[in-house]
Amino acid sequence: MKPFTLIRDEATFAFRQRFSLAPVLAALWLITCAPAVAHGQDSAPSPPPAGAERAAPGATDQGRVKASDAPSVTSASPTPPHAEDSSDAVEKVIPEQEQSSSPVPADADTLPEGSAGGSAPEKGDRGFRWKAATEQTLLFLSIQHGYAFTQPKTRRDLSGPFFRDYFRSVASIGKWGDGGKFFTNYVAHPMQGSLLGFVWVQNDPKGKAAAFGRSKSYWRSRAKALAWSAAWSTQFELGPVSQASIGNVGLHGKQTWVDIVVTPTVGTAWLVAEDALDRYLIRRIERKTDNRFVRIVARMIFNPTRSSANLLRFEKPWRRDGPPRAPAVPFTR
Repeated sequence: MKPFTLIRDEATFAFRQRFSLAPVLAALWLITCAPAVAHGQDSAPSPPPAGAERAAPGATDQGRVKASDAPSVTSASPTPPHAEDSSDAVEKVIPEQEQSSSPVPADADTLPEGSAGGSAPEKGDRGFRWKAATEQTLLFLSIQHGYAFTQPKTRRDLSGPFFRDYFRSVASIGKWGDGGKFFTNYVAHPMQGSLLGFVWVQNDPKGKAAAFGRSKSYWRSRAKALAWSAAWSTQFELGPVSQASIGNVGLHGKQTWVDIVVTPTVGTAWLVAEDALDRYLIRRIERKTDNRFVRIVARMIFNPTRSSANLLRFEKPWRRDGPPRAPAVPFTR
């Protein structure tokens, strides 16, 4: 017969195995589902008031009359008149001021070419947010160097004269390839450049409101994102807090031009490709399904670097800035 303590331990273990995921599932629900439910309740349209005014034909704003005061018209025919279309009736009942201010979900696919495709910057958010962008970029830089410190070669080169090894590492640059893997040089580094570009975009009110297309506002904002990406990626390679200063990669023949050039240039092309996928593929998926998790997965899979940039500002990775989509996506606002 098993001792009582053994039976108690087995029962406790089984209980923990069964209910250990409950707090995790509850936290996931609070993060994802609860905001959607709250948004759905807040965004429910209210019916027009019963005593709403409507404009008489040819009347000015001062000459409006109430629908109840309008003379009634009696039809001589025994057949009742056909009812007006409900949408036309609502337009007649709601005043023009209310019609102009009512929120209508905008679909970027229906915008004309050259349109910015975004909402106007809010009051107090008209300029670029330098502090927030710098903090997010420094957080990403800390993650990069934190990973580098897990490598024995990085820790090994910390010993020795710091400035002399740093200058020797920078001065050793002189060839294109560093002998690294194709994935590292031409996939991982462009993704790094794209992520840094999205850090600029998400802190630029005009940039995050610009839709992919031929508009000058879009390409001007992405050119600025290229400059931001080039500055910070070069700092990561050659700057005072870089692979040259901390890892001394130049002392081992790894200080080359490939990462300095490819990271911002191909990275910006990656950013533009994600913008195009977001407009022409992800939005099409969202219009064809009401499944919340399908939309989340589509946004994260087809926009990986935008999702990562959202995490740097402590937002949900599937967040989207700009106007509401069509159909409205409740979990983004």
